[in-house]
Amino acid sequence: MLGVLSLVKDSINTVAVLLFMFLINWQLALVVLVIFPPILYLTQYIRNKLRALYLITRSALARGTGYLQECLLGVKTVQLYGAEQEVEDQYRQHTSAFMRAQIKTNIYDATLFSVITGITSITIGLIIWFGAEKILQGALSLGVLIAFINTLEKIFVPLREFTSQIASIQRSFAAFEHIEELFVEPLEEDDRSLLAADDIKDRLATFESLHFDHVSFRYNDQTPYVLKDVSFTLNRGQQLAMVGTTGSGKSTIMRLMNKVYMDYEGSILLNGIELSLIPKASMLHLFSLMQQDAFLFEETVHFNIALGNPAVSDAAVIDAANYVYAHSFIAALPGGYQFQLTNSGGNLSAGQAQLISFARAIAQGGQVVMLDEATSSVDSITEELIQKAIGRLFTEKTVIAIAHRLSTIRNADQILVMADGKIVERGSHQTLLALGGVYAGLLHDSSAVEGDAPAARENA
Repeated sequence: MLGVLSLVKDSINTVAVLLFMFLINWQLALVVLVIFPPILYLTQYIRNKLRALYLITRSALARGTGYLQECLLGVKTVQLYGAEQEVEDQYRQHTSAFMRAQIKTNIYDATLFSVITGITSITIGLIIWFGAEKILQGALSLGVLIAFINTLEKIFVPLREFTSQIASIQRSFAAFEHIEELFVEPLEEDDRSLLAADDIKDRLATFESLHFDHVSFRYNDQTPYVLKDVSFTLNRGQQLAMVGTTGSGKSTIMRLMNKVYMDYEGSILLNGIELSLIPKASMLHLFSLMQQDAFLFEETVHFNIALGNPAVSDAAVIDAANYVYAHSFIAALPGGYQFQLTNSGGNLSAGQAQLISFARAIAQGGQVVMLDEATSSVDSITEELIQKAIGRLFTEKTVIAIAHRLSTIRNADQILVMADGKIVERGSHQTLLALGGVYAGLLHDSSAVEGDAPAARENA
């Protein structure tokens, strides 16, 4: 703010001094005006260069800082594999890019200040040369020339101060451009286009159906489609499973259901209402999500299951833990449900953290339980407990499940086989096995890995 006020003040002073110089001697003032076009051109040129360089320095600094944070979070992995030197070399590349851009900005900044100082001396020399000739001709007095030179000094003082501020001004503009990108980013949900919560409250009180009708999706206009013409229907009480290789679009479908992603093509109907018109808060009670990576807060076990929701009673927390077979290990913890977890549940095993995450999904009371590869990264004992809990879910609730281990979803009413963003096969477990296509191949591979080939042959 002070820089802007100083800039305005210096501009006013410069104009006032120029007018005064014309009053002293208009001929000498015209000589001074000759230097302004090259000064303005040089200033504009260096200003543009500085802005571009500061954008580079900001980006380089952000990349370096982000990489450093990533390395600090993964320091155990770095040490385990002895990759310290490689990490250091990579970080040095980021800092070197920042240093090179910063050196260039300093060179341009110093060049501009030096050139302005040099032009000041040259201008004074021109004025003395021109004025001396006028004095010899008797057209100018020595007093007027001295007064003019003293006044000229006053015009170059704000010019030098302005050039010294250009670097900081361009640095601020570069930072503002990065911030502006966030402000101009369109909101994912425009409240003006949404239905009023009261208008759809009754229609969304109970889950009835979810219908995807020729849905396609891509992140922006410059990226390829990650979902291509996907259609399916899930009714209350049914179990829908999605299988396929990594990157086939399974998680994208689930994120569209939860309104994490918007601007899809086609139609998604929730209880007959277009999903894009439903405020997210009006549908949260319908879905509970168990994510692939369990995230736990640095709070008690009770809080991590109830999430501070007053509607979730102590009894409901215990019931949810019992439902997923987590109550026995929680009760054995010091303090039981009041056991304090460390950051991200670091004082629990991966399987225990996953069970608490599963209990959370049940306790929140969603009518549709969404499972995003619920048995990933767990030990065999925990996996068996989760499989038992999923077996109960598949008989009692509406379920949408993503699974790599196909034994998890053999009892689903409908299985969607995804590949390259498209549904390539659909049907029940037995129907897809009879086809002998992609699903049968996935099941064979999965059974070979899990050592469950005899069971697979028996089910086939």
